[in-house]
Amino acid sequence: MAKRKTMVLDIIQGKTTVSEARQAFDLPPPRWSWVDEGKRRMENALRTKPLEIKEQYEKQLRELREAYGEAMLELRARKKLASLLGNEDEK
Repeated sequence: MAKRKTMVLDIIQGKTTVSEARQAFDLPPPRWSWVDEGKRRMENALRTKPLEIKEQYEKQLRELREAYGEAMLELRARKKLASLLGNEDEK
């Protein structure tokens, strides 16, 4: 197992290629599907971070827009109430 971990790290770090490692360890190609799967998952993990951040910003922006809209409605309601009560200082 330790050899496999070292071999995978060497492949990831670019110290060797998959085919070179396969020849060194005398492994047939079908056993290497896990390397391709690992690469795919790492690529996806690296890609998802910006999307997660974007989604967080978009959620925060929606919440801020909703809060702003509520504040504007409250301000309008207060102004309308002040005008109905004849309190000109509140306008």
